[in-house]
Amino acid sequence: MSEAMPVPIRERTRRLVQTELTSVAQDLFVAHGYENTTVDQIAAAAGMSKRTFFRYFPSKDDLVIGKYDLFADRMAEALDDRPMDEPVWDSLRRVFDITLDYVQDDRQRARNDAMDEIVQSSPQLKARYLEKMQRVQELLIGRVATRIAGRDADPSDPTAAAIVGAAFACMQAARHAWFASDQSEPFGSYLDKAMATFQLR
Repeated sequence: MSEAMPVPIRERTRRLVQTELTSVAQDLFVAHGYENTTVDQIAAAAGMSKRTFFRYFPSKDDLVIGKYDLFADRMAEALDDRPMDEPVWDSLRRVFDITLDYVQDDRQRARNDAMDEIVQSSPQLKARYLEKMQRVQELLIGRVATRIAGRDADPSDPTAAAIVGAAFACMQAARHAWFASDQSEPFGSYLDKAMATFQLR
């Protein structure tokens, strides 16, 4: 395993609460629509005060976008948990296992689709979403660079960025292909096929 520093208890607790708030909010957004759901309703459904809600998210928009920060952290931690001597491409494939439920589980997919629709309908949210997705890749790029070249990795070397970018392209290709299929095979099989296209280090 890698020697990544453990996440402090306070930060783990904060992420758990943020994850719970996001989950509660997604259910409300699906049931009532984004515009018709208030911070008061989200806080009440989560069993907390509005004041406490704002300790975790500055606004309702931040709650929507915040899920991508949580997703980025999960992916980075998943890569940290992979053995350092494992081929990088294999490690990234295992990291993408995080996405399986978002695609295959009907309830998760309904919630995820509803959130995506909210983001795509707002130019402001869409711009922030693109920034967050870039952060997801940047978190992985730095880790991949360290795995390839060690702690003295050259930040101007495009190798790590190319590998991570190719991996994400494979994930998107697998997702589109799976939705276009009869879905008799699990999404993981499509991920395997897409990523097997490239023989990377």
